Amino acid sequence: MADGAPDERRDGGPVDQAEHWPVADCEELGRGKLLRLRRDAVRVPDGSVASREVVEHPGAVAILALDEADRVLLIRQYRHPVGAELWEIPAGLRDVAGEPVHQTAERELLEETGYRASDWRVLADFFSSPGYSTERLRIFLARGLTEVPPAERDYVPEAEEAYLTVAWVPLETAVRRFLAGDMHNGVAGVGILSAYAARQDGYAALRPAGAPETL
Repeated sequence: MADGAPDERRDGGPVDQAEHWPVADCEELGRGKLLRLRRDAVRVPDGSVASREVVEHPGAVAILALDEADRVLLIRQYRHPVGAELWEIPAGLRDVAGEPVHQTAERELLEETGYRASDWRVLADFFSSPGYSTERLRIFLARGLTEVPPAERDYVPEAEEAYLTVAWVPLETAVRRFLAGDMHNGVAGVGILSAYAARQDGYAALRPAGAPETL
């Protein structure tokens, strides 16, 4: 294992950095409507070659919507791959070419919950499964919420989204439920715990909605 020291920041904490090992060969294994699967032959610094299967994913956004009473807006959605209805935060794919990420988040919040927000901040950036997938997520904190009347919404939900359940849950309750193992969606967990931590300084440390992604 290579020795390494965190990149320097004012707090001395660790910072991820881009790195690209050479790829000796790349083979496409499959392609679907959303995902592409490939196998890379990655050349390791000692000269050996490691085979790595990679799922190419367009990325996604998620929204931790918080009202004035510090309640989180959660949705319950059926997830076929895991055979369960999961409590989640609103989220969606980055599937509109050229659409800024924060606008994708605004659209997804409105489509899935019927709410708009006036105050947007970046809550967290992360890769969901970097051992095999390129999927990256940005979670936004959305406050200053206003419900849009159904007659003014032009999005028609389909399939699983037509059966969403929406609920307002106190932030502390959501934290307890996730730590107790009652909630299993990882994106929701990152958002809930990040919001709970960020609240300690009144969200002053959060980045603006248009902040660049650093990796």
